[in-house]
Amino acid sequence: MNEQKYYKQIKELIETYEVNSKVRYMQDNHEKLLTNWKIGKILVEAQGGLNRAKYGDGLIKKWAIELEKIFGNNYSKRNLMFYRAFYSSFPNVNTLCSHLSWSHYRYLLPIKNESERNYYINQVVLNNLSVRELRELIKSKAYNRLSFKDKENITLIENNNKNNLTIEDMIKDPILIKVDNDVNKLDEKALHKYIISMLENRFLELGTGFTLAGHEYKIMINNHTYRIDLLFFNVNLNCYIVVELKTKEYNPKDIGQLQFYVSYVDKNIRLDKHNSTIGLLIVKKKDKYVIEYVTNEDIYVTTYKLII
Repeated sequence: MNEQKYYKQIKELIETYEVNSKVRYMQDNHEKLLTNWKIGKILVEAQGGLNRAKYGDGLIKKWAIELEKIFGNNYSKRNLMFYRAFYSSFPNVNTLCSHLSWSHYRYLLPIKNESERNYYINQVVLNNLSVRELRELIKSKAYNRLSFKDKENITLIENNNKNNLTIEDMIKDPILIKVDNDVNKLDEKALHKYIISMLENRFLELGTGFTLAGHEYKIMINNHTYRIDLLFFNVNLNCYIVVELKTKEYNPKDIGQLQFYVSYVDKNIRLDKHNSTIGLLIVKKKDKYVIEYVTNEDIYVTTYKLII
């Protein structure tokens, strides 16, 4: 009896410490971001404003020597220049996101395109990306591969509001699939199964909020069995997404098959509270001229690329 009592006391102490440490980390992170931003702002003002700041490196060098002696290498010339770039990239302090650490922002500073920066910030928030995962996402040029038609006007997600996302904010072209060296030895059927298995575990590459509902999802129509390659439900879009993979070049017949599956899911699986089902065809190579004749607005076509 006493043993449980003491265990409970220890457990409560640890829980209190862990919660408080997370709160302190968030407070410290916010304070660090705000301090670095304010330092950058003062540096820019001291150098005559944003248009002239880049000509004031001599001033930064002078101050860095003194500050580094007193406070350490966090205030070296290199870091002061980072702080200046931080303010220059995010002149509105209200746009700073406490979900991101200073290390996250360091990787975002070289990105000059505001829409591109906003995209990666949104991805960190939506998917709770570590610094390493953000670095890999930037390295894979995820923004450049977006299918989003209006990707030059991506805004930051306000208050974690994921409801303003669309499928075009998520799907990349091409979708990168990391494979083993000997994948080229597989025949078409084996390659199809291999890629499908890879896609199952690459929700982030597909987009945000995907939950797997079924692999080779079986449906019955008039005693005939059909299998959907992958059936997802996307919690942010509030809809089912039918994914079909073709290891050959795009064929108009593939769209017909996909529309058939989408209609089935819409009529037999989707609930009234769900949005219309979306179809995603992933092909090795697509013909943009043929795709122009895809009239169903809920059908999307993208490509995949195998990387070693």
